Formats: sequence, structure tokens, C-alpha cells
Amino acid sequence: MRCSTGTGVLFAGVLVALLTQAASTQSRVPPADATDVTKAEIEAVLKHPEGGGDRQIKVVDMGKYNVGVGVLHRNAIKPNPAGIVTGIAHTQVTEVYYITSGAGTLVTGGTITNAKPLAPDAEVVRVAVGPSINGTFQGGKRRKVAPGDVVIIPPGVLHGWSEVEDHVTYVSVRPDADHVLPAGYV
Repeated sequence: MRCSTGTGVLFAGVLVALLTQAASTQSRVPPADATDVTKAEIEAVLKHPEGGGDRQIKVVDMGKYNVGVGVLHRNAIKPNPAGIVTGIAHTQVTEVYYITSGAGTLVTGGTITNAKPLAPDAEVVRVAVGPSINGTFQGGKRRKVAPGDVVIIPPGVLHGWSEVEDHVTYVSVRPDADHVLPAGYV
């Protein structure tokens, strides 16, 4: 989806809609104040010595659900000559991608072959996305994404990159209705 004006407003609107739905049945008390994720925090993660591949910035307990905010960066990916694309599916956590720079072809959906669960003690599972599997796509929807685009990926939906022209950097907001992400993580 592209929006030439009001992309930030669109992103905020989508995020509010997702979080409002989860909060409507809230039984625990949410925080009394807002939580900030600053540009400086995002840039610090991208400059991290281990790279900004998939780094969680914060996880906030919102009462009924947690919300994680991370930043992801992918360097150039050339299309596989055989058309093989690998991806990941998170079993419990939704991801909302907001593309901030670069461009690429994101593949979602379809079926997964050669599925393998990620190790439960892997940092990406413990901190960023919860229980997940990776494998190879069969089918799926391909879409070009570029700065300003927003993609919402529900739990259980395989997703991965078939091509990244130079790089793609994106913020991922992760609503977590099952509290699998570690609240309080910074």
C-alpha cells in the first residue's frame, strides 16, 4: 500500500486500530503514561556491533497484551535463479512493518515446506518474535515495498524477502496478545 500524503498518520491509524481491538477486552491495567521510541534509539540499534538485522528496541506491557518495537535491516538480496524463497512465520505475534528506507520484494502467505522451528532459546525467539518456524515458500503473494509502505503480517503467516535492491530498513511494531515477549525489555 502506498500513500503519498499522511503516511505517518496512516501508520498511526493502523497501529491504533490493532491495539484498540486488543485493549477492548483488557483485564489488567495498562501503563499510566506513553512510551517513547526515539530516532536516536533506532539509529543506535542499526549501528549495534552485531548489526541491526532484527533487533528489538522495547517491549511494553499494555495490560491485556504486550507491544514490541524493533528495527530490521536487510542488505541486498539477489533473486534466487531457481525461484526459491525462504521465510519465517511467528506462531503468536503479529508484525506491522513500516518501511523507512530502501526497497525490495516481500513475499507473504502461501504454504511452507521444509518447516523447522527456531530454537526456543534463540534471542530472536526470546526477545523479538516469540515461537517461530522457518522454511521455503510454495506460492505466496509478492509485493514491492518502499519507504512509507505499511504491511501487517498476522501470526502464522510466512514472510520473507525474494529480492532487496540495495537494502531495506523497517520498523516493526509487534502486538503480542499472549505475552510471549519479555515486558520491560529495553
